[in-house]
Amino acid sequence: MAGDIKITKEETAKGGRYVTVVSGHEAEMTFSRVNPELIIVDHTGVPDALRGQGVGQALALHAVEDARAGGWKIIPLCPFMRAQSLRHKDWADVVRQS
Repeated sequence: MAGDIKITKEETAKGGRYVTVVSGHEAEMTFSRVNPELIIVDHTGVPDALRGQGVGQALALHAVEDARAGGWKIIPLCPFMRAQSLRHKDWADVVRQS
C-alpha cells in the first residue's frame, strides 16, 4: 500500500503539511519552518482506519525526500517522526536529532 500513496504538500509562510487521503481517510504530517534550511516536524496524524498500512511511514519518507531535494534539514519533534528517524540511519543526512 505505501508505494501507492499519493502525498501532496501544502505550504504557508510559517510551515505546512504533507497530506494524503486513502480510502476516504486523511492522514497528515505537519511542520514549522524555522528558516530556509530547517523545518521542525511537529505532528503526524493517521486515523485508526489506516494504521498498520504504512501511511505514516510513507509521510515520513516523503518529508525526508523533500528535505533532500530542497536542501534543508529536519528536526523531528513529533514522537512518530523521531522514532522513524532513529530506525532509519540512512536519513541522518537530513534529520537532526535534538
